[in-house]
Amino acid sequence: MSKEIGITTKKAADLSEWYTQVVTKAELADYGAVKGFIILRPYGYSIWERIQQHLDRRLKETGHSNAYFPLLVPESYLKKEATHFEGFTPEVFWVTQSGENVLSERLAVRPTSETIVNDAYSKWVRSWRDLPILINLWNSVLRSEITATRPFIRTSEFLWQEGHTVHATKEDTDKEVMLILEFYRQIIEDEMAIPVLLGYKSEKEKFRGALYTTTLEAIMPDGKAIQMGTSHNLGQNFSKPFEIKYLGKDEQVHYAWTASWGVSWRLISAMIMLHGDDKGLVIPPQIAPIQVVLVPIYFKAEQSEAITEKARTIAETLKKEGVAVHADFRDQYTPGWKFNEWEMKGVPLRLEIGPRDVQNQQSVLVRRDNSQKSVVKDNDLVKEVKKCLSEIQSNLFAKAKTSLEAAITTVTSYEEFKKALEGRGGFIRACWCGSTACEETIQNDTGATIRTLPLKDEELFSKCVGCDRAATKVAYFARSY
Repeated sequence: MSKEIGITTKKAADLSEWYTQVVTKAELADYGAVKGFIILRPYGYSIWERIQQHLDRRLKETGHSNAYFPLLVPESYLKKEATHFEGFTPEVFWVTQSGENVLSERLAVRPTSETIVNDAYSKWVRSWRDLPILINLWNSVLRSEITATRPFIRTSEFLWQEGHTVHATKEDTDKEVMLILEFYRQIIEDEMAIPVLLGYKSEKEKFRGALYTTTLEAIMPDGKAIQMGTSHNLGQNFSKPFEIKYLGKDEQVHYAWTASWGVSWRLISAMIMLHGDDKGLVIPPQIAPIQVVLVPIYFKAEQSEAITEKARTIAETLKKEGVAVHADFRDQYTPGWKFNEWEMKGVPLRLEIGPRDVQNQQSVLVRRDNSQKSVVKDNDLVKEVKKCLSEIQSNLFAKAKTSLEAAITTVTSYEEFKKALEGRGGFIRACWCGSTACEETIQNDTGATIRTLPLKDEELFSKCVGCDRAATKVAYFARSY
């Protein structure tokens, strides 16, 4: 593969340019005709489908159902929850006319679906017997991002899932919030091999209109944090303006409690940045649309039939064992070209079959994570492939976990805080007084925000890092995407 086709920038030298090359050259996405919009190409979409499959299964096993709601939201709906409306108005795309006719009310192109979903819930909920309602949506939303756009990280349209649930009590809602947070952790850590910090958002950083927000935060190689997903208890902040009420077992009318939660294709961006290397993508086996690529190697036409037959047999065997396998029989490319292409695309395991391998009843396995090569007898192939995939998955997570732990710096003074931030960045663990004014001062001065407050309070070890008053919380600060 020529330099023009392959990745030409070192990851450590220019992460931004490296990232853009990986996204486009590995054929994950391309730029759309309108600034801020991207085309999700088949290979990129197949990764998103894998994420969908893992999460969809968990949701359906716990009683959640998928539905679809309209794309356009009346402005009057958004205004019903004032805090929510204030938070999203600057990002909203508006529809103001149909054909040549000016509309009597502006319609928002869905920035999120809380309002239109809760309007429907107000009609569907009547009794305690109707609860809980557990609905998930797979859709796209639009939020105006005209500057500083980057595929999968910040675009004007993005794919996501957004769950919207209704419950009888705060306790039931709390359980839902934490259940989904754990599902997200499983997807991100167990499937995508990305270690995260779990916790609460501060009042300043929480979702507009939420009682509280829980979050999962990861750190990238450039020391910036990325929000991987959120799960919110919305309290009764939406049920009251939308009149979502039910008759309880006590024969009294009560306002319901609601929750919402979501992850987006931003997960893919974190996977690219965290696991990728100078050759391109490195995809964890659990999320890889192709786990094993078979590359036949022959130098004479008379060798091709036996090698191709062996490759097809191995492919069918691995498929029956649940392995996602692709056999690359393209004659117009050399084996070396294919090696480089599939390395760039991040396929976890390459299986090479040449004339000697047919003769010796063996295959050659090459791992994408560490380039380790091994010769495996045909009788042991299935076992060794599964073992390698498991080892790659574990190795990627362990490596990333070590990086996360190294990226956390504990500080006791504002001077140490700024020094760490300007140095390697990462998460800055510090004590905080709980004041939004202090939090804003730190952000305005340094660009760092509170990314998360631990689910379980950690022991205080100093005064507030920002104002030197008595601290109430341990917080993890970082600059972020």
